[in-house]
Amino acid sequence: MRPAPRWLTRGLGLALFLVLLWQGWYLGWVLAWRWVDPGETSFMRQRLAELREKNPKAELKHRWVAYEKIALPLKQAVVAAEDDKFIDHEGFDWEGIQKALEKNQKKGRIVAGGSTISQQLAKNLFLSSAKTPWRKAQEAIITVWLETFWDKRRILEVYLNVVEWGEGVFGAEAAARRYFGIGAGQLSPEQAARLAVMLPAPRKFERNPYSDYMNRRTQQILARMQHSAVP
Repeated sequence: MRPAPRWLTRGLGLALFLVLLWQGWYLGWVLAWRWVDPGETSFMRQRLAELREKNPKAELKHRWVAYEKIALPLKQAVVAAEDDKFIDHEGFDWEGIQKALEKNQKKGRIVAGGSTISQQLAKNLFLSSAKTPWRKAQEAIITVWLETFWDKRRILEVYLNVVEWGEGVFGAEAAARRYFGIGAGQLSPEQAARLAVMLPAPRKFERNPYSDYMNRRTQQILARMQHSAVP
């Protein structure tokens, strides 16, 4: 068997080096953000660019608040609505993923994702909303790193501070002030549940936050959130 050409060997070696370098860049930020709060995320930059296409002076509404200053009901409501096994899993809810696949197959289109809070955070911090195999693979790698190097408290703290809650609205503090005129630490259980219900499609639900669906789903989350385990 003839050996591979030298140019091919060198090309593969260079490609591998670049992949490792790129992954190292992601890992470096994961390690840094274990202690340093992210100033902005990939999703924030993407949304701001979209807003500035319409209004060059547009700015995002975002203000970081420490974990202990976020109302307990919001933590419980978000876990109940988005990832009720958050405390127990290691980044992936395999049962939830299987159920989502079955639901999507039954509907013939994507209607459920099955992503955990950790997976959503990995995507929001570094990636785009594009549903490509490469993005999903990269999301999985970053999720493993988040679960390895951060504790659940830090994952939930960062998630609540960077997740999108409406057009140009990011994080619990901005959301609480946008919809209720109060800080994130003052949210009532009902208000927290209503915010949690918005998360799958915040820019859609903000148009009618008191629709029949929102009201019904809010009551469902209210009934479940008291059983949610949070860090």
